[in-house]
Amino acid sequence: MTRVLVVDDQYLIRAGLVGLLRAAPGIEVVGEAADGEEAVRAAARTRPDVILMDIRMPVLDGTAATRRILAEAADPLPRVLILTTFDLDEYVYAALRAGASGFVLKETGPEQLIGAVMAVARGDMLFAPTVTRRLIEAYVARSEPVPDTPAGLGALTGREREVLRLTARGLSNAEIAEKLFISEATVKTHLNRTMSKLDLDSRAQAVVVAYETGLVVPGRPAV
Repeated sequence: MTRVLVVDDQYLIRAGLVGLLRAAPGIEVVGEAADGEEAVRAAARTRPDVILMDIRMPVLDGTAATRRILAEAADPLPRVLILTTFDLDEYVYAALRAGASGFVLKETGPEQLIGAVMAVARGDMLFAPTVTRRLIEAYVARSEPVPDTPAGLGALTGREREVLRLTARGLSNAEIAEKLFISEATVKTHLNRTMSKLDLDSRAQAVVVAYETGLVVPGRPAV
């Protein structure tokens, strides 16, 4: 049973999410919160597997709440799935850097939302990677240009850099395995070693690092 905490400052949206998740098989809603401070307390009290976190809230926003929850939680850490609208690029980017496992858009359909919660609970750290790639590219494109040489990735092997690059481009583990002619287990091993070497907590943070270091350049096609 996947234990979920629902966090949203709008009562009707929160109630709708709670009702939807309670009706889904395999999911137990263990709590609700109307702002980030309540979310921090509720997470400590209920120890959920997944937190469905609104990004813009009073008192404490979703990014700050995510950072505090993950810093204070005991292992196993909860997975934070951010709820957002597409125009909030900077907020989502900051949430990914804070350790969120991914995000879903507020207009996501019921089946897709439930699927996202279950995917995150299984350890798929970045839900809807193609949408995430578009968002990060839009953010980085407005920032200072990044160098072509992936500085800061010297500890990685060539294969680890390649797996990281393809991950940041939005490919799934299965797609990376097919492209590189290796097994999915080997892909996971390379990605886990990459996150360990770079002191990262999630696949989402690995994607951000790939863009920040210039390993992936916005607008440049994947090869």
